Amino acid sequence: MKTRKIGVCLLVLWLAASSGCLGTDSTKPAAVEPPELPFEMPPIFEPQIPDAQFSIADFGAVGDGQTKNTESFARAIEACSKAGGGRVVVPAGLWLTGPIQLKSRLDLHLQRGAVILFSPDIRDYPLIPKSYEGRPEVRRMSPITGDNLEHIAITGPGIIDGSGHVWRPVKKEKLTERQWKKLIASGGAVESSGRIWWPSQQALEGPQTAADLRKRNASPEEYAAAGEFLRPVMVFLVNCSHVLLDGPTFENSPAWNIHPLLCENMIIRNITVRNPWYSQNGDGLDLESCRNVLLYDSCFDVGDDAMCIKSGRDAFGRQRGKPTENVAIWNCTVYHGHGGFTIGSEMSGGARNILVQNCAFLGTDVGLRFKSTRGRGGVVENIYIRDIFMTDIANEAVGFNLFYSMSPPNPEQSLSAAAEPVSEKTPCFRKIYLSHIVCRGAQSAVYMQGLPEMPVQQIELKHLAMSAETGATLIETDQILMSDVVIHADKGPAFGLYNSRRITMREFDWTSKEGFLKVAG
Repeated sequence: MKTRKIGVCLLVLWLAASSGCLGTDSTKPAAVEPPELPFEMPPIFEPQIPDAQFSIADFGAVGDGQTKNTESFARAIEACSKAGGGRVVVPAGLWLTGPIQLKSRLDLHLQRGAVILFSPDIRDYPLIPKSYEGRPEVRRMSPITGDNLEHIAITGPGIIDGSGHVWRPVKKEKLTERQWKKLIASGGAVESSGRIWWPSQQALEGPQTAADLRKRNASPEEYAAAGEFLRPVMVFLVNCSHVLLDGPTFENSPAWNIHPLLCENMIIRNITVRNPWYSQNGDGLDLESCRNVLLYDSCFDVGDDAMCIKSGRDAFGRQRGKPTENVAIWNCTVYHGHGGFTIGSEMSGGARNILVQNCAFLGTDVGLRFKSTRGRGGVVENIYIRDIFMTDIANEAVGFNLFYSMSPPNPEQSLSAAAEPVSEKTPCFRKIYLSHIVCRGAQSAVYMQGLPEMPVQQIELKHLAMSAETGATLIETDQILMSDVVIHADKGPAFGLYNSRRITMREFDWTSKEGFLKVAG
């Protein structure tokens, strides 16, 4: 085989604004400078928050891990708000509390050694109308909420723990036999299949109970019958602007960890997001219908998708019609996660103008993950991903699946799969540009599965160096450019094309025991 040098950009540490003091009313902070962007994006500034400080200890809080400090947090926040805003300080200590509701012009600041431990008593979180997984739902109140706020922040080197273990189901396949026996012995309930443990019998029956309640448009009070199932996301920010998350560790969430919805002008940096790898729906960060967002210098180790772009689900998402747009992500590391960087599956409002650069994915299930399904709708376009470095990827290093949560046809079955009429319910992924992607060890180097009626289209893959069990497989694709690509495949052909057209390959090097190319359809 001919050998060549592959031009791969090394990690570059981009100069960005420091994590120092927030801007005050009299001192407007400088805009944070992202890497060079391939799209227009307005400047993004830190929130402007007054200098005043309010320690929760001055409002009766006790950091002994036993005293419930819900009212002390509320009093400190209210005093801060009435004074025109400022910093609510959480000193070193273990601060047990129920829900925390943020207010405008407020920085919730966790000093080093501070741990906010959210109450494991589910009754502390009232049932309220909100949004979950891209559509309106009645859920438990989130541990941290902010609704229609401006100039807010959560900062400092402390830890925020959501006591997620009292909420989450656990699949048997994700534990050792010893761990599984210990979990069962702790109480809870196990499905008749013996496959999934739930914290309680009500939680086990919750999916069916909640579905019945939705069908008859029940009141929030009636949802108490499924209350132990309706776990919340840990940090839920809705319709907020000028938001800063800088410094804390967010961990052990009941469901998704951080969920901004319809937010804009956000800076997220220097955060650590952790969940047990077995945590069901334990996403790291889900940006839903947000715009003008910077995410950088952060680390994720979670139980589901790590950094995820969403925009609503099915008819509700299409009706809302708010894409996630103008997002720059750089210098982030992901350890465990279902996807290192993900778009979907709830993307019915679309996604566009997104840059992901200089990130490392170490042991994720999928590296770059794009997913949707029939019925979603939405257009995903103008996505730019470059300088990504991956090792030990369990499945696809680069994966597109437009049959998510369905049974996708295998390559041979796709040749006879029937197309459906194209409508607003048809998802579309196009104009996606990947360059300087390196992966050592994956089940599949590249796997693209489009729909017969809507191929994955206008995709560029340039300067790729991949070693995997299988090579690149393209099913129902159109207008794909692969340039300066090296693929080492342990089995199968290096490249497979099924019902695909207008494929261009330039400078394609490969090793495989079963040859270079298989074409069908």
